[in-house]
Parts: sequence; C-alpha cells; structure tokens
Amino acid sequence: MPENLNLLRAFGGFSFIFWTAFNTALVDVVGSEQQIPLSVVKLWASAFGGEIKSIAAKYSGSQLLQKKYKEYEKDVAIEEIDGLQLVKKLAKNMEEMFHKKSEAVRRLVEAAEDAYLKHEFDADLQYEYFNAVLINERDEEGNYLELGKEFILVPNDHFNNLPVNISLSDVQVPTNMYNKDPAIVNGVYWSESLNKVFVDNFDRDPSLIWQYFGSAKGFFRQYPGIKWEPDENGVIAFDCRNRKWYIQAATSPKDVVILVDVSGSMKGLRLTIAKQTVSSILDTLGDDDFFNIIAYNEELHYVEPCLNGTLVQADRANKEHFREHLDKLFAKGIGMLDIALNEAFNMLNEFNHTGQGSICSQAIMLITDGAVDTYDTIFAKYNWPDRKVRIFTYLIGREAAFADNLKWMACANKGFFTQISTLADVQENVMEYLHVLSRPKVIDQEHDVVWTEAYIDSTRSKGILLGVVGTDVPVKELLKTIPKYKLGIHGYAFAITNNGYILTHPELRPLYEEGKKRRKPNYSSVDLSEVEWEDRDDVLRNAMVNRKTGKFSMEVKKTVDKGKRVLVMTNDYYYTDIKGTPFSLGVALSRGHGKYFFRGNVTVEEGLHDLEHPDVSLADEWSYCNTDLHPEHRQMTQLEAIRRYLTGKEPLLQCDKELIQEVLFDAVVSAPIEAYWTSLALNKSENSDKGVEVAFLGTRTGLSRINLFVGPEQLTNQDFLTAEDKENIFNADHFPLWYRRAAEQIPGSFVYSIPFSTETANKSNVVTASTAIQLLDDRKSPVVAAVGIQMKLEFFQRKFWTASRQCASLDGRCAISCDDETINCYLIDNNGFILVSEDYQQTGYFFGEVEGAVMNKLLTMGSFKRITLYDYQAMCRTNKESSDSAHSLLDPYNAFFAAVKWIMTELVLFLVEFNLCSWWHSDLTAKAQRLKQTLEPCDTEYPAFVSERTIKETTGNIACDDCFKSFVIQQIPSSNLFMVVVDNECFCDSIPPITMAPIEIRYNESLKCERLKSQKIRRRPESCHGFHPEENARECGGVSGLSAKPSLVLLPLLLMIFSR
Repeated sequence: MPENLNLLRAFGGFSFIFWTAFNTALVDVVGSEQQIPLSVVKLWASAFGGEIKSIAAKYSGSQLLQKKYKEYEKDVAIEEIDGLQLVKKLAKNMEEMFHKKSEAVRRLVEAAEDAYLKHEFDADLQYEYFNAVLINERDEEGNYLELGKEFILVPNDHFNNLPVNISLSDVQVPTNMYNKDPAIVNGVYWSESLNKVFVDNFDRDPSLIWQYFGSAKGFFRQYPGIKWEPDENGVIAFDCRNRKWYIQAATSPKDVVILVDVSGSMKGLRLTIAKQTVSSILDTLGDDDFFNIIAYNEELHYVEPCLNGTLVQADRANKEHFREHLDKLFAKGIGMLDIALNEAFNMLNEFNHTGQGSICSQAIMLITDGAVDTYDTIFAKYNWPDRKVRIFTYLIGREAAFADNLKWMACANKGFFTQISTLADVQENVMEYLHVLSRPKVIDQEHDVVWTEAYIDSTRSKGILLGVVGTDVPVKELLKTIPKYKLGIHGYAFAITNNGYILTHPELRPLYEEGKKRRKPNYSSVDLSEVEWEDRDDVLRNAMVNRKTGKFSMEVKKTVDKGKRVLVMTNDYYYTDIKGTPFSLGVALSRGHGKYFFRGNVTVEEGLHDLEHPDVSLADEWSYCNTDLHPEHRQMTQLEAIRRYLTGKEPLLQCDKELIQEVLFDAVVSAPIEAYWTSLALNKSENSDKGVEVAFLGTRTGLSRINLFVGPEQLTNQDFLTAEDKENIFNADHFPLWYRRAAEQIPGSFVYSIPFSTETANKSNVVTASTAIQLLDDRKSPVVAAVGIQMKLEFFQRKFWTASRQCASLDGRCAISCDDETINCYLIDNNGFILVSEDYQQTGYFFGEVEGAVMNKLLTMGSFKRITLYDYQAMCRTNKESSDSAHSLLDPYNAFFAAVKWIMTELVLFLVEFNLCSWWHSDLTAKAQRLKQTLEPCDTEYPAFVSERTIKETTGNIACDDCFKSFVIQQIPSSNLFMVVVDNECFCDSIPPITMAPIEIRYNESLKCERLKSQKIRRRPESCHGFHPEENARECGGVSGLSAKPSLVLLPLLLMIFSR
C-alpha cells in the first residue's frame, strides 16, 4: 500500500511540473495574461478542506464508527461471494414461488371446466349478479340499481389500499355488450362457483393478489371484488379478450401475412374499415408472433417496402411502425388476388425454412370487398392436403355477392369467414379468428402455463374456448426473494423473458411524469440490451435468452442521481434459467468490495437490545421476515417480526436467519454512535448556528440510524431520508445514493453533493456529505457502513468564502482574493456541478454551462473526462397533428347531429354505395388539424463528466479572441471537490458552453430499415398447438344479415361516439 501512495505522489508531482512548464512557456510568448498564484489557491483549498472535513467527521461520528468496527475485526469472517451458486439459489427460490402461483391457477382451471360441464344453457335464465360498474349504485329514489346490489368494500393494504371485498368476486362487462345477454348471464352463473376457489387460493397463499377469469364471451370475473369506474365519457373500454395475456394464453405462436385489397372499389369508407381491421388484427399479435402486411391491386405494395419478402416480430414498436404506414394506403386499379396469394404463400414457406419465425401456426388474413374466384389451384399448389396455412377472410361492406367465394376459401383452409359492414363491427369480428386458433390447444386438453406479464393459462370444453384464468405476480414479490445484502452496494438481480425483454431490472423505468405518473407505451418491451447497452455484441442477453448458465464480465457506466452522475466500474454477471417459466435470472456483482461479504456474531440478547432503539429503522422493502404468508402477520413491522421470531413468540414466521444475525451485529457495533450524537446535540456551544441539521448512518444490512440536531420543523430538506426520497433510502433494488457514492471514494474522504430537484429550476438549500466505513484497508474489504451529515448550503458556502480570504503574507495583505472582481471563484464536485459560486443562481448548474472555455480546456488536458451515455427508454417531445373532433362529438348537439347524419347515410347507402364518404368526413367529424406537443418514446445520447483522480492540481491558459484566460484548479483534500479560480477579465464568448442536454438519436431511412431487419435472438415457447385432426373445420363463419334492429345498430354507434 505505501508503494501505491508514493506512485500517486510521484505522478501528481510530474503532472504539476509539466503544467507549470507549459504555463511558463506561454508567459514568455504572450506575457499579458493575468497569473493566478497556484500557492494561494492551494492554501485556500487546504484551509477549506481541513475545516469542512473536521465538521463532517465530527458530526457524522465516522471515526468512532470506524473504530468500533475495527474492534470486531478479529471476530468476523470475510467470504468471497460465489456468484454462480448465488444466482442458482435465487433461481430456485423464484421457481418455487412461481410454482405456487401456477398451482393456484390450475385449481381455477379445474373448477371452471367442472362448473361448465355441469351447467345446461338456459336462454331464459334470469340471474342477479354483482356487476362491477353498477354495485352500490342507487337511483333517484334511493333504490339499488338492477345488478347493482349492496357490495361491501373495505380498504385493504395488501391490494394497494383499494376498497375490495375479499369474500366475493364481481363481474365487469364491456360497455359495448349487453349486461343481460343470455350468453353473458349463463357464463356468469356457472362461473360463480369460482368464488370458493378464489377464497381458498388466497387462504392457501396469502401473497396472492388479483385472481380472475376472462370469458370467451367477453365478461371478466375478478377477485377480490372491486368497483370499476367509467372514464370521463362514461365508458369502460376494457375487454379482457383484447388483452395480451388472454391472447397469448388462448393461442399458440403464429406467423401471419395480412393481405389488404386497395383496388378502386375499396375507396372511401371501405378502405377506412379495412385499415381499422388491420389495426385490430395487429392488436391481437404478441411478442411471440411474426407478421407482414401487403396491399394489392394489379401490383403488390409492401406496407413497409424495407421488409419485402420477410416477416418481422410483432413487438409494439414494429406494430406501431406499420400502423403509421397504413395511413399512406389509397385505393385505385384492379385487385389481382392471385398474385397476392402466391406472394403470401411463398413468403410464409421461405420464412418458415429460415427457422426464425414461430415455427408453429401460420395464417393469411385476407381483407377485401370481394373475390371473383375461389383460387383453388393456388391452394392445391401450396396448402393442400395438409392445410398448414389457415385462411381468414374478411368481407368489407354490405354487398354479399362475393361472400360464397370468400367463405369457401376460409372453410377449405381451416380458417374463418366474417363480414364487416361498419366500423362498429370490426373488433368483435376480428376476435373470431382467435377462437379458431385456440381449437387445437383446447382439444389437446393441454394446460400450458403461459407467463406473460404474469397472466396464465386457458380452459377448455369439447373444443370450445371457455376463457382464460390467471393471477398477478407483482414484481415486488420477485424482489423479496432476492437478498440485497448479498449483492453488495452496486449489485443487483434482474430477470428477462424468452424474447429478451426485461421482467425486472433496477434500470427499468416504466413510468414518466407529465403532471402525473403515466405508463410508457413500450414499458413491457424494453430489451435487456437497452439497459446493459455496454454489451454491444449481446453476449449476456443471448446467453440468457438461450437459458444458459454462466458468467460474463464487462466495464459498465451506471448512472445515479437522476442520471446526472456516472459510476464507472467492472461488473461480473452470473446467470441461469428459472425452471418451469420462460424467464432467465441474472445477478450483477461489482468488482472489488462488491464481491465480498462478512459475518459477525453477537448474542440475541445484546443484538435485540440495540436493535429496538427508537432511532433505528430497517429497510422497508427488504424481507427480513416474510409477513405476507399469514394474515395475522401483515400488520407487523419488520422490527416487530424479528423480535417475535427471535423470542419464539411466532413460530410460523419465516425469516432470513443469516440476515437477522448480521443486522443484530450491526446494531450492536453502531449503537455507541447514538450516545455520541446525543452528547453533541446537548452541547449548546456546538453547532450554535445550526448549520448541521442531520447526522445519519446506514449499514450493509439495511439498518439506518438518524439523529436530528434541529427540530423536525426546522429541517431545510423535509423529505430527506423519508419514503418520498426514494434515492436516498434503502429499497428493494439499490442502496442509498449517499452510500453508493461514498463507497467509490478513497477511504477516509467525504463525498459532498447538492441534491438535484426534479424541477427545471434546480435549486437546493442543503449539502450532503458522506463517507464509507471499511473493515480492512484494501479492496477485498466489504464496505460495512456509510455515515454522513446534511448541512445548510448557506453554512457550507460561508465556510468556503472564509477560507478563500486567507493568505500567507506576514502583513495580512493578500495579493489576490475571491472578493476581487478580476477573478471568479467556484467550488465544483467530481462530476463538474457547482456547489459554490459568487452568483448564487449558478448553484447546482454544470460548470461547463457557466465556464464553457475552462471546462473545455479541462477536458483537453485530461483533468476531467467526458463519458458518453445512452438512454433507450427516453421520452422526447415531438409535434403531432391533433384533432378536436373528439371534443366536438362530446357536445350533445354535435353528437345528435352526427347520429342523425349516420342514420341518413345508412338509409341511402345502398343507392350511392360509399359516395357519401366525402360528406361523412365533413367539418364536423373531420380532424381539426393542429400541431400538438406530445411525449413519444425515443433514444437519446448525453454526456456525463468525471474528474481524473490522479490529477490534484492544474493551471492553464486559454487563447480567446484577443486575450488569454488563465485559471487554476485545485483539489480540496479528503473530498470529491475542486476549487476553480478563473480570470474574469478575459471573455471567451467564441467558445460555446458545454451542456449535458440529451440529444435525440435520429435514424435515417437506411438505419431504420436495418433496425427493422435485424431481429435479435429470441427463444420460442416450448409448446405449440398448431393443428389437431379432430378440429371441426365446418365451423368457419357465415354471412351476417344485411339488416339489423335499429335499436341494436344505434346503440353501438352512440357508444362509439361518446368513447372517442
């Protein structure tokens, strides 16, 4: 160790000599720039460093805590963490947890199938059920509405404190469906028997949350029962059959080619309906599916020309990309369906041979207003006798002249035919193909457990899909199985799906704030390569997707403090698969102290005595004891659970013995600091100006102690160390920010920072200082704790200005002072953020924004280095065309006029076909186009900056337009801070400021095409149910009637209007 110190000193000395010589040479040539004495700046830095470290060490008690841990040094055992063994153990724990959830769902499957088989359909059945929208609703006379009986709801913290009924389920029916439809009433009646199973499952496994049954008829039974509230338009758009979990559980993976007729006869409303049909089909495709869209007339037009002849994964980004291109379709010419069918069959055949697609079901979706032939020669060539490609035909419009041809095509190829006359018909008719694709799975009587976002399985009855049952598994419960104390300060666990998408990862940001927290549209399809982006070759991602077990290492750049700071370290990754699921688990351990763990030992009595101190708290999101398993334990705090477990009062409690032993050890070792802090607080002569407000410590086991030197109401930062300040407390996936940053500092030094606010005006009135406590004096020693203080910014800055007025002259006259107008003095941290400036408004700003020329020179000289970072989960502002039509239709007069216009259109439609389309799109319903700023997912690149540790001091001169600007930078001893003194007489306006603003990465058409074509490695689901010989291919659809009851036709229209 001494040799290392000498080496650093020698290097620092070399650096100083080099730059001094450099400056002297410049003086000889120019001889006109102001020289800032390095010795004076060094004096100021030394004075301030000594003063502020003395304050930080004194009030934090860092030396006392270090001494106490040293006293136990001989009694502890240090172990290197075996990453592979750790990840295998965690995967086994998760496997057991997932198995318990799937068993609960299997019981629901059996109960649902049994109840259906015992039920006889009764078209006249009258049954009063609990409708989730109508429960507890009364009419004007105070009577309960029909289907809205009294339903007791009580807030329950296990269900996010929502009012629920844990004795009963209730039923949600989509707004566009009739609550008393015989199919709905019969389904609700027989599924009532699931109530008993819901409750029994919850009793067996109290960690379960929502359980449900999504019926193929459209209703959704949910346990526990909860009140559903319509949106501002009085509509509930939720239909369980459209949800990703329902579709994935009901069908097998599929390759789909969508053929859209764009011949001249498709003009007007027909093309609008066709586009909506395509969009609805896209909604039914999931991450395990592949697709392409071809528009045809006398020629073929790939909707995305870049993807000519191939299929692409149906992830959200690709589907949205195709939707945008649908708007470019227009109708003209003659429809040559034979060319389109030949292309579709060839493409499916070739793609299947590449081994890239689903290698399961294949289908062609044909959307047209007619077919003049049955094209049996094409089907005989490509599809018969095996009929491996299903044909689904959608007849657009009211004409039935070509219905027989289209139905024959569907029936002859194990598909389904349906006719879509209006926009209101689209969704229900598109859903029909899912029932066909579900037949083989249902007939096989396979109950494959399908994990999507934790929604599971389908039920069957003689080849008829009854629906999907499932349960939610919150990510919070996954994290509870991960012992954060074993992963170290920067370590973490993460899991991905078979498609490489993140299930859980500390860098996953599913929400964004725009007034309130909202889900990002692509939150569920963030790829591992988008957060572990340093792995450019996807080595880690591909190994995990392929369910390998192994190790991988790389240098990483982890951002902290709202992405403004970066920690550069080397991570070792360990990974394996989670049996019985499509998921793989990974663990990242940082090299150095992050790979070591130590065990201490104290008696239960002394540990409990010190653990029950009122100023002690434990990490809320860590699982010391599992209090979810039994209802009587749910109200217990972790401290109470530990005490009752150790005293034998709760034998049923399941606790982490190892973690509890270590937290008892930390409680004993850190206990003396409480008395130390109390003595400081009682000494009135100390901290008389109340500059230091809080002292705190945290240990590797999630134990925290806090001491206030001022009253709670006097705290400058009221949120610090509270649940609102997530980044500065222990939580499920990371240690506090002040702990993580202190661990990367040289032992014995403090790291100082100003908290960043989320507001545009980044103003903070406090400074946080923290230091790490290590057991041994080398990198193999785990960081056992971190301590620190929070002080007023004004107090901190006053200490700085006092130090900067000192000088070494005997007469007390200083040659230079920070009070001089000829210089500007700054205090910046190791990431370049300003803590002190003569202009208070600059506090918290990046130094490069204020002194661009100086920052640029520091980068050139190597005192700071720029690190380029990427954010593939960013949200960028973009201008989009918006419409006022929705608002106009919500006006009752406009809504009435629109309804009348629709009825008139229907009356004369058969005479003028679709020529009223131009009138349909008149000013009332046309979009009032204007540009509106919205937030859209995007990729960004942005810089972060880090100081070079080995360079302690630097002087420099910058050639500006007509002068030279000199500066001095000097490190503050035992800190992460630098004093920068800059000549204020030379202005460098020609050198622009350096900002940290992110820049959106824009991809040209060529790059967009490459990104679409480059399909990442994925793993297909293990089961496939593409066909079954017992399928009833004669159930292949029919022609809907050309007339309908006015009340039934008008109702969906009105609902559609008010839901826009």
